Amino acid sequence: MDVSRASSRGPRLLALLGALCFSLLLIGGGFGSASANAAGRASVATPASRDVPPQDRTSAPTQASSLAELLRGNPVYVTDQLPREIPRSSAPEFAKLAKRTGVPTYVLVLPDQGADPERLLAAVHDRLGRDGLYVLVDDMGVAGATAFGVRAPADDASTVALYELPYDAGPLLSFERFTDVIALGGKKAAERADTAREEHERAGDDVPEMHIDPVDRDNQSFVTGITLTGVPLLIVCVSPYARRWWRRRRGHPAASPASAAVVDREVPVEADRQGSAPRRPTPRRLEAAAAVLAAAAIALGATLVFDQKTSSAAPAPIASDLSSRVERVADGLRESGPIYSDPESPHPLDSAQTRELSDRIKKFDRGPVFVALVPQLTEDESEGEPELFLEAVRQKIGAKGERGVYVVADPLGGTIDVVTYDVRVDADLVGFDLSDAIRYGDDDDRSTDHQLGKRLDALMTLLDKAPRTDQPETSSLGMDDAADPVEENGLSPLFSGDFWPGLMVGAVVAGLAFGLVAALLGILGRAVPSLRRSRAAAAPPSADTSFQAPPDPSRDYLRRTARDELDALGREFDPDAAIRSSVRTRVWDCLDTATLLVDRDPDGHVDDDATPADLAAAVVLARAGRAALAGIDKPDKPCCALNPLHGPATGWRDALWAPEDQRLRTIPVCAECRVLVGVQPRLAYTLRLTIPGTGSGAGRGERVPYEEVSGPLSAARDGIPQLIRKVREYAGVQ
Repeated sequence: MDVSRASSRGPRLLALLGALCFSLLLIGGGFGSASANAAGRASVATPASRDVPPQDRTSAPTQASSLAELLRGNPVYVTDQLPREIPRSSAPEFAKLAKRTGVPTYVLVLPDQGADPERLLAAVHDRLGRDGLYVLVDDMGVAGATAFGVRAPADDASTVALYELPYDAGPLLSFERFTDVIALGGKKAAERADTAREEHERAGDDVPEMHIDPVDRDNQSFVTGITLTGVPLLIVCVSPYARRWWRRRRGHPAASPASAAVVDREVPVEADRQGSAPRRPTPRRLEAAAAVLAAAAIALGATLVFDQKTSSAAPAPIASDLSSRVERVADGLRESGPIYSDPESPHPLDSAQTRELSDRIKKFDRGPVFVALVPQLTEDESEGEPELFLEAVRQKIGAKGERGVYVVADPLGGTIDVVTYDVRVDADLVGFDLSDAIRYGDDDDRSTDHQLGKRLDALMTLLDKAPRTDQPETSSLGMDDAADPVEENGLSPLFSGDFWPGLMVGAVVAGLAFGLVAALLGILGRAVPSLRRSRAAAAPPSADTSFQAPPDPSRDYLRRTARDELDALGREFDPDAAIRSSVRTRVWDCLDTATLLVDRDPDGHVDDDATPADLAAAVVLARAGRAALAGIDKPDKPCCALNPLHGPATGWRDALWAPEDQRLRTIPVCAECRVLVGVQPRLAYTLRLTIPGTGSGAGRGERVPYEEVSGPLSAARDGIPQLIRKVREYAGVQ
């Protein structure tokens, strides 16, 4: 070897080695920087094989590979195991929402898969080999989401879907909110997620629900019934009472009784047809109309406010949704052998366990055995009832499945249920007497497969060793069919159920409220001096006014007014005063005859058994005496023919005395009646005084025109002297 050449190669070799080391350092640094940057991106995940722990790579592949194959044909897969919550017919709606994200989106709608759905999504991505946004939706909403190779704020969108919606919003609305946030982009999505998280922390668990349950609907119906009767009854009871109470406390109304009569009394249709003035609303009519309007408003408002039709966000399933899983399991058992493992769920049996169980089933000589490794959920077509599920599967299998041992093992819950049909095995042995070790397993078991392989093997041992019965037995209890999901989620009509008891309670509440109002008004009338009922009689009339009195006074009104007028006349009349003897005699006669009518004891008080007609006559006489003292009543002056309670007449008017009259009559009237009759002569009879009936039976309480009642009151039309004479004859006094 040439030493000079060797010596010249040394520096070159060293330089080459130095450059190589420097390049390796650069590559290593660049790779580390890239790895750090990738790890810092929340929206882009690393390959799934790096996320799945070694212990999960042997337990997840079968389920993950099955789900990957399902997504390979369609990026949105909806399970057939949740028809009561998420029917398969809703798959187009999920697919439509998935397109709004703007990135390739793969959606799995499955039963609850446990606490770490991201591991399942990572395994599915590994098997499918396609980048995109992977979303897992369960019966509560978006359960997990991970982005592989694409930029999508999956975590922020999941946070918004979780915190912005109530827990009963439903999976479809949850996924819709999720896709809306994905479409916003990174920065806006993060801001919205922070806001949703803060509002949730501020509100805590006090989040209103979107739907009501049947108990809430019963409460709504009950409240509607109470208000529908309570409020109208309060209007028709409290309003008239309060109106009368106010009039009593404030004295007689300032308006004339005649004008009040036009308002308070009905105008017959015949008068209206004769060209009279249009009918005016009365307070009673207004109160009745208000009650009717209140009832209508309550009924309409209740239907608008309580407009919920369902108790759940679940769409109504169609017939194929409810039969899809049963048909799938039945086809699998009929075509692939006695063991069917649900591809959507974790596979608790490995290949060796499956072969061993299949061999033991073939050796069982008392009938066919069918094992279905399928979850049993309350949201499925059988409402989580294994016997109903197995019965449906048996019927779908056909003639081959009419008899045999049917087993369902839940890979999610870990339970095992057995139903026998016409096999020589003690029915109780696999029914009520089935050991908990086989049915439920070990409570302390923490394995993901629930030791189903071991427990199914123990079940076959139990069947092999079971005594052969003399006759085939069936362990099925013949359970009722599962509830119809549409009826189950539907709410009863608002006007049904507790609505009817509510109507009765509303009437009771209205009565109690009326009593309370009456008591409060009574206390108020006694406590406030200005509201105490005035016992003073009406002031004497003048030439242009008259006494005030309604055309249809009640018995209480007549009794109260008679007492007040007699007291007033007694105070105003002084027999020793310097007044003309004719006036003194007239006033004395009025006071004496009025007392004869209503105070026969005499004890200075109005008799309790005084009739309304006698009370009215006493009021007419007392007011005539007061008018005589005031100097406006003359012996030859008649009383107001329409209402003698108004006092002496001040003129004459042509008026229609009765509805059946065709001609006007000239009658004496008081000052105020003269004004009204002059304006509306054909309505004069509506102002005529009527007296409450005093009979018994059907006629009790009916009102009678004053000139038709028994007693001396009818003589008031002819004048006070005639009335005094009639009273004395009536009382048997000469």
